[in-house]
Amino acid sequence: MNTDSKYHVDTARVSEESEIILRAKSNPAAFEPLYNRYFEGIYRFVYQRMDDIDTAKDITQMAFIKALEKLNTYEDRGLPFSSWLYRIAYNELTQHFRNNSKNRCLNIDDAGLDELMEEMQEDRYEPYLDKLVDVLSQLEPENEALIEMRFFEKRSFKEIAEILDLTETNAKVRLYRLLDKIKLVITRVA
Repeated sequence: MNTDSKYHVDTARVSEESEIILRAKSNPAAFEPLYNRYFEGIYRFVYQRMDDIDTAKDITQMAFIKALEKLNTYEDRGLPFSSWLYRIAYNELTQHFRNNSKNRCLNIDDAGLDELMEEMQEDRYEPYLDKLVDVLSQLEPENEALIEMRFFEKRSFKEIAEILDLTETNAKVRLYRLLDKIKLVITRVA
């Protein structure tokens, strides 16, 4: 599996964002370029997990409000600023699902399913598709997010760990344990 994430940015952009963040800490209006840069990506991240446009917009907006309110607590950990924003959005989603679990959805595609089955050392997912979709739809929100970010969004373990507030090692261990459990369930003969 390719571990390069399309979500990583080059050092020049990280440096530029650091300057913007520094200015925004003393002048909230300076946050606008970051808002404009990341609003669409954060919105898509939220919307893919719920499939409700209005609520996704509300949660995205709340994530940016919280980011602006907590900007003074932001620490550069060698990851793109967007990882911090995604973690805030993820926390807002988690809170929403605690209050209203019926809006959850999982966004899957064939390429992601192929990679998921490859990681479980299964050649094809077609014989297991119904069971696999059923198992994925019953996952706890954090496990669902772990699968979705790794296989359907192609995020690196480092970025997943940052978003889910885990260590990189813990993210890997959780994912591979989860894949073992899923494999046992979907390959079990009824």
